[in-house]
Amino acid sequence: MKNYKNVTVLDHPLIRHKIAILRDKNTGTKQFRELVEEITTLMAFESFKEVPTKTVNVTTPLEKCEQEMVVEGSVAIVPILRAGLGMVSGVHTLFPTAKVGHIGMYRNEETLEPQEYYCKLPDGIEKMQVVLLDPMLATGGSACDAIALLKKRGCKSIKLMNVIGAPEGVKKVAEAHPDVNVYIATLDRCLNENGYILPGLGDAGDRLFGTK
Repeated sequence: MKNYKNVTVLDHPLIRHKIAILRDKNTGTKQFRELVEEITTLMAFESFKEVPTKTVNVTTPLEKCEQEMVVEGSVAIVPILRAGLGMVSGVHTLFPTAKVGHIGMYRNEETLEPQEYYCKLPDGIEKMQVVLLDPMLATGGSACDAIALLKKRGCKSIKLMNVIGAPEGVKKVAEAHPDVNVYIATLDRCLNENGYILPGLGDAGDRLFGTK
């Protein structure tokens, strides 16, 4: 696959270890959900290197010093429903005060095209650094549409975080939105005829919420 400047694959032993367990068909809902949160936290640590900061004065037990802190209210988390909900707590671990918006989309099983059914975003999101969450980047249709929606609302700083990506989806998002940084925990082989990632892990939403 072509290398895109706005795409980062986070190749880390801890992430690879957790994804191996995540893929296993015998991994139960509770453990699956915990693993998604843990992987997201590891990804957030890397992907938020450029989070807005400010300089503050701190008094230690020995002296005063200047220290960098994250600007309050500068980060917004936007999961793509429903599977993206499983990643929210993973980001909140590092940014507990981050506002949360929601974009609801489902995939038409015949056309494989995304259909929007819900959107609720925090006030002032256009001034925040927005991280869009979805465990699976398959065809890239939902991600592209969600990014376009955020841009329409005035968002200028957008990141996309996916646990698993397919080359087809990565290509679509990277080329359609070169100004959006994409972070993927692992890059899989391809999509099958039904638009599922191979080897993948099945339906992330069903496995997160125990609906199958």
